[in-house]
Amino acid sequence: MSEQARLDLQRRQRIGMVEAIWGEHKSAEQIAAILLRLHSSGELALATRVDAPKAAAVDALLRQQEEANTWSDALRYHPDARCLSLGRPAAPQAQLGEVVVLSGGTSDLPVASEAQLALHWHGIACELVLDVGVAGLHRLLDQLERLRQARVLIACAGMEGALPTVLAGLLPQPVIGVPVSVGYGVSAGGQAALHGMLASCAPGLSVVNIDNGYGAAMAALRILNSGAAAWKGPGHRPESP
Repeated sequence: MSEQARLDLQRRQRIGMVEAIWGEHKSAEQIAAILLRLHSSGELALATRVDAPKAAAVDALLRQQEEANTWSDALRYHPDARCLSLGRPAAPQAQLGEVVVLSGGTSDLPVASEAQLALHWHGIACELVLDVGVAGLHRLLDQLERLRQARVLIACAGMEGALPTVLAGLLPQPVIGVPVSVGYGVSAGGQAALHGMLASCAPGLSVVNIDNGYGAAMAALRILNSGAAAWKGPGHRPESP
């Protein structure tokens, strides 16, 4: 296994979220070693941006360990989200409310699924609502009553990235926009969507970096945690002073 990384094992206790492993530029040996250390320390273990061949290599490495019989079945690959997890997610926190992750199209699914999995891993109820892009606005309008039940909305969109702006103009909840690297020509790998969301005319829209589903999930988690004491269920509005 690779030399030890300097892990932040107190992050969940300090700020309420697990330290995720960025897997895209790490070797299978590095990911396996970090997953094992997190799991052995009693921490949640989640690796993002892991493709199927690398996930299989990590699985093979972990099964070589002496402790494998105690946790080998707990290693799971999530292909839609391109993530690896080891162990069980945090206990459900229904009192924090629900997040809904939306996508403009099915091409946004990997980013949307990453956000959903990251929230599930922290015990947050999260539903995916796919194919509600603005090219067929009626599809989104049909979902408004459902969306009003959520505390936070995460909107993943490529092309021109208009979905978060439309949502933020229709609904009062916090909306987090995630530009996705999908689109022709001048979409420029998500740059057009990113710039469009940053230049949004909808006040209060928050935006994370291109394809950053995990970051959007953690922004939503901060919102949920900060407002937990005031949350009284779907449809509630604080009384005026």
